[in-house]
Parts: sequence; structure tokens; C-alpha cells
Amino acid sequence: MNEENTKKENIEKPALEKENKDLNTIKKEKEKELTLEEKIIDLEDKLSRAYAEMENQRRRYEKEKDDAFEYGGFSFAKEALNLLDNLDRSKISLGNDEELKNSDSLKKITEHLDVIQNDMISIFKKNNIEQIETINKKLDPNYHQAMMEIEDSSKESGTIVQEIQKGFMMKDRLLRPSLVAVSKKRDETEKKDEKNKNNQKNDEN
Repeated sequence: MNEENTKKENIEKPALEKENKDLNTIKKEKEKELTLEEKIIDLEDKLSRAYAEMENQRRRYEKEKDDAFEYGGFSFAKEALNLLDNLDRSKISLGNDEELKNSDSLKKITEHLDVIQNDMISIFKKNNIEQIETINKKLDPNYHQAMMEIEDSSKESGTIVQEIQKGFMMKDRLLRPSLVAVSKKRDETEKKDEKNKNNQKNDEN
């Protein structure tokens, strides 16, 4: 009986081993197939990312190229504004000179400075550089920089009443902000104090 069992085991064992081997082979092949699919998916993902990055770089390059064309002279224009400022300062300085006041020499010099200034402004306009409007405009922090407040009850608070330095735009880009003074209404407390002082003076009189 034992011999028969042993023979039976010897016959069944190779069959079981073969079956297990076949199952392992099938399993490995399936795993291999899945790995290939995953690799394809991974490659597709990488290709997609690489293409997206190339597109982003192309767009950046196009934008930089357009900006270079549109705003290539931005730094130069910003520096050139100093010339306009100096012309304005020169005219003010000459106008305040006691020896030159009301003289023909001052008139001629001023005329020449005006010609130069107008030519410069004309060149700026041809290159899409425009002066920012200020007087009687509402303060806009995107274009104006308030340097001081001036009491003016006739105007709404925050209205520009004085231009200290001209501001300019280059197309849709701020070249430099306008330096301005804005109006403010007198404080109600100050008004009451002044009214009380006036009343006291009247009572004393």
C-alpha cells in the first residue's frame, strides 16, 4: 500500500510542478504585459509634458520678442524724460533771474527752449509716449503719486490741483507716475475752532 502511494506521489508531483510552472509563467507574462502598458502610458505622459513645455517656451519667446519690439526703447525713453525736466527747470530758473526778468534776451532764450521742448514732445508722441493728464482729475494710484495735500473746499477730496512733475505712459505701460498735489477739505474740528476764535474776537470787540 505504501509502495502504491509512493508511486502515485511520484507520478502526481511532476504534474503539479508543471502546472505550477505554467501558472507562474502566465502570471509573469501578464505582469510583463501590464508593465509594457504602463511604460507606454508613462511615455505618452512624458511626451505630453514635453510638448506642453515646448509650447510654453514658444509662447514666452513670442511674448519676449513682441515686448522687445513694442517696448525696446523703454529704458531710453525713461532716461530721456530727464531732458524735459531739465528744460522746465531751466525756464523757471531763468524766469526767476532778476537780471534777465522782462528782458529781450530772456524772451529769445525761452523761445528757443520752447522749440526744443516741443520737438522732444513731438518725437515722444511719434513713439507712443504720451503725457498723463492730471489737473482736476481724480487721483489714480496707477498713474499718479500724491506728494502733498492742499486745502480746497471747492473741490472733492483727492482731486489733483497741482502737478509737481509730469508723468508719462509708453503705450499701455507706465513710464513714470505724475507727482501731484491733491485737494483736501478742511477738518470740521478746525472749522469749529476757527469759528469759536472768531466769535471770541467779536465778543471782545
